[in-house]
Amino acid sequence: MDLPEIQQQLREFAAERHWDPFHTPKNLVMALAVESAELMEHFQWLTPEQSLAVGDDPDLRQAVAEEVADVAIYLIRLADRLGIDLETAIRDKMKRNAEKYPVHLAKGNAVKYNRRKMACREED
Repeated sequence: MDLPEIQQQLREFAAERHWDPFHTPKNLVMALAVESAELMEHFQWLTPEQSLAVGDDPDLRQAVAEEVADVAIYLIRLADRLGIDLETAIRDKMKRNAEKYPVHLAKGNAVKYNRRKMACREED
């Protein structure tokens, strides 16, 4: 993915439609939440097994792909409008996640890092 190129295309798309006044961080975050909810709707009543099979249904997979794209578009646009280097932010966050979730403590469980001690006490 050529993120700078996508950001430029999104800038041009918005500029051609005079949408920049509407693409404030507040509005972009709200649009991102709406699109995330539309993505969630496809999975709302599915079992975990059914959710794993979404990719096997071409029509449903396409619908989910469109919502994933909408979420990504708004996220990329938000980062661009705020001057956030998304690639750097992701790399930095992955480093922090690796510190919060070292393999020897996180492997095979879903306990959030800030609840790790509490979960260990509950097991005792």
